[in-house]
Amino acid sequence: MTDRPTNWRPGRMESDPARLVALDVLEQVRDGAYANIALPATLQKAGLTGRGRGFATNLTYGTLRMMGRWDAIIERCVQGRPFEEIDPLVVDILRLGAHQIHGLDVPIHAAMNETVNLARNEAGSGASGFVNAVMHRISERTSAEWDEVLATDLAPQGPRAVLAAQTSHPEWILEVYEKSLEASGRTVDDLGDVLAANNEPARVAIAPRTVSRETVVRDAEDARATPTEGSLLEEAVVLERGNPGRMQSIRDHSAGVQDEGSQLVAHLVIEAPLEGRDTEWLDMCAGPGGKTATMAALADPAVTIFANELHGHRLDLVANAIEPFGDAVILREGDARSIGEPGRFDRVLVDVPCSGLGSLRRRPEARWRKTYEDAEGMTDLQVGLLEAAIESARPGGLICYSTCSPDVRETREIVDRFTDRVEVLDAVEIARRIVKPGSLDTITGPYLQLWPDEHDTDAMFAALLIKK
Repeated sequence: MTDRPTNWRPGRMESDPARLVALDVLEQVRDGAYANIALPATLQKAGLTGRGRGFATNLTYGTLRMMGRWDAIIERCVQGRPFEEIDPLVVDILRLGAHQIHGLDVPIHAAMNETVNLARNEAGSGASGFVNAVMHRISERTSAEWDEVLATDLAPQGPRAVLAAQTSHPEWILEVYEKSLEASGRTVDDLGDVLAANNEPARVAIAPRTVSRETVVRDAEDARATPTEGSLLEEAVVLERGNPGRMQSIRDHSAGVQDEGSQLVAHLVIEAPLEGRDTEWLDMCAGPGGKTATMAALADPAVTIFANELHGHRLDLVANAIEPFGDAVILREGDARSIGEPGRFDRVLVDVPCSGLGSLRRRPEARWRKTYEDAEGMTDLQVGLLEAAIESARPGGLICYSTCSPDVRETREIVDRFTDRVEVLDAVEIARRIVKPGSLDTITGPYLQLWPDEHDTDAMFAALLIKK
């Protein structure tokens, strides 16, 4: 072997750019950033495209979503070292490594090598040895075997603790879902299916507005996306893959990215039966504008929609969404509780701010930032908004109370406070006239509660009320 010069040192292998992006975003999220904002900017800065961009996206979102499970596994691989004493940067690197092996089925040798190299370059040689040892232990068991380990270790804490670790959810969310499932006519036995659905990336759904469904499908194909049918609505287009931002109909607002559950709420507002005048509608919390735009697209030309939004930057989003509808929509910035138009509106949509527990598929870090008390903190606002909605509606007018949460504290318990002032319509029965036949057969009214496992939507809630 040829002698090496004494001043020569083996060079380090550079970190894989996609994995480096994922680590960067995890660190930003740890500092308070939102993944859906941090990731696109980080991808652009790194110049990643194509397969590298897709891998970085799946790795980032998947790791954040499954972080609780990976932490439980890592904790059992550090040989007694207190988990909270491990450098947070090293923990993030191990989370990425665990997700590659057990979440993305990356070959073990590739996941091991890339994770150890990432640790060496970003956290130092000392950390890389620790990461190497832990990664070996993580890879020694299959996912099913790790499920058995977690079940055995956490059994003394009860079945909820086991399921929380296995499915990567805080225990309090399981408790909230259990109560909502029972209130919705389902059973606690369905909880595992809901949690599993939360851990699958949400497909992109598109609502055609000023163009036909066929036009949106062709547009998607031109943008190299793969369009398919929706789960609930005949007119919805769902992308199996592809970037909707490349579609002309999205760029010119003739169609909009909108979860099918949200689309259905907009349909309910305008298709619920109403006696008498029907020319002035109010969307009290309109941002970011999806429901407003869908309502405007479906409304009779004689209807004027008044769209209110508290925050200016969200009102700008509403303005963009309703651009094709011109004077049919009138915008207002301000607190919806102080609109000051008692008894004016024929139909009122109040899509209230909430804990967001129904959209965990789309916001991978949200489950780790929310607390049980968050929903309690929203109650006064939600009650105030529904109070204002009832006040704004004319006698005999329609109020649709909706929110993207299944938590009974934010849904039916809010509505039940006002049953002396409103008549409750059967929202499920009305929805069945709108959706594909059979797609809502498993749920009962009068309140509509959607679920990601059964309907492939966010866990939207809607109540339809007639002002007495």
